[in-house]
Amino acid sequence: MLSGSAPFPGVQLMATRLVHVVVDANDPARLARFWADALDWVVGDVADDEVDIWPKGYSYPDPSALPLVFVPVSEPKQDKNRVHLDLASTSKKDQAKLVKRLRDLGATPVDIGQYRSDEQEVPWTVLADPEGNEFCVLEPRELYMDTGPVAAVVTDCTHPKRLAQFWTEAAGWPIAWTGKGIAGLRAPDGVGPYLELVKVPGDKAAKNRWHPDVAPYLGDELDDEVARLREAGATKADVGQGSGVNWTVLADPEGNEFCVLTPR
Repeated sequence: MLSGSAPFPGVQLMATRLVHVVVDANDPARLARFWADALDWVVGDVADDEVDIWPKGYSYPDPSALPLVFVPVSEPKQDKNRVHLDLASTSKKDQAKLVKRLRDLGATPVDIGQYRSDEQEVPWTVLADPEGNEFCVLEPRELYMDTGPVAAVVTDCTHPKRLAQFWTEAAGWPIAWTGKGIAGLRAPDGVGPYLELVKVPGDKAAKNRWHPDVAPYLGDELDDEVARLREAGATKADVGQGSGVNWTVLADPEGNEFCVLTPR
């Protein structure tokens, strides 16, 4: 399973850092295979309680990519996810080719209201994976030309800039840019995907099926970092994890769950 490593070379230590994204799945092996094929990644570790995927040759943890960790759950997806992936493309032709390949792998078109006020369809394509998790295939954008296949991990929220301040503390990533109703964070070395917070109407109503995990660096203490994040605005969360786990489940100031793992 995903294990510890040395800190990012040349980067000043942060108290915690974003290390991967966890995905609830009814069939983790099947969904992991879809996403591995979709991103041209490989299936790494496989166990009864999780299946991990990452890029070929990847060394965990490294901000050049955020591995996906698929864990089994019994409940099916119901509402639109508040956390999703945006995939990058390099040209309109590449975007169309990617959409076709994803549909051949089992993705399906989905309508989440992706229309502007003038009724014109947006330039990106919205699809759903085999378990109904929405994701976007973006038109080519200069901002994402060096991110790899995942342009961004996107979270719906009410106050993007305010929430971005919290996530700089939790993820260890500085704010890279802001706009109207959106804020983007990126790893300190300016590599890999963005973590984006996007203003949407409506409040969070259920446990997120996708969530980030953060971890302290080796030599730091889990309890100390949990206390620090609670002072920054996090609250304890119960997602049925029980008392025997060695990580702590918290929620950010808008209720989005995330785990603080053991140091690595």
